[in-house]
Amino acid sequence: MKVSVVMGSVSDFDSLKEMLDFFKEMDIEVSLRALSAHRTPGELIEYLTEMENEVEVFIAAAGKAAHLPGVVASKTLKPVIGIPVKASTLDGLDALLSIVQMPKGVPVATVAIDGSLNAGILAAQIIALKDEKTATKLKEYKNKMRLEVLSKEQDLLKSKGY
Repeated sequence: MKVSVVMGSVSDFDSLKEMLDFFKEMDIEVSLRALSAHRTPGELIEYLTEMENEVEVFIAAAGKAAHLPGVVASKTLKPVIGIPVKASTLDGLDALLSIVQMPKGVPVATVAIDGSLNAGILAAQIIALKDEKTATKLKEYKNKMRLEVLSKEQDLLKSKGY
């Protein structure tokens, strides 16, 4: 199973690192591109057309005006997850509002500002609907998170004498 990750600028890469590492852990193949909805629209449309039958989910990360996720959603029937990137003096609020306020008929699932890990987990959950291997790895990942929380709870209670 494969995911397409499109970032609006190479400067967005660092905010996607946690998600990309998660995909490696889940053995989910990634096609990664840096294409702008405004500066490289032709190349973006060409790439989306090429990927339409190769991926299960599109993830688009963008800051400022953040039109990229909406443009991606307008060109595919696949699920699209938008990641607002903190890239301006508005600390990503401009990108968040741009992505979350899509018009009727062009949905984009939106995660928190710089919330790439949640975008990756959501993409894995979508893939897990059809792929048992991903479903198993996702269950293991979530159980690992559960155990970490319980361990930290015990450490806290012990350190405070409870």
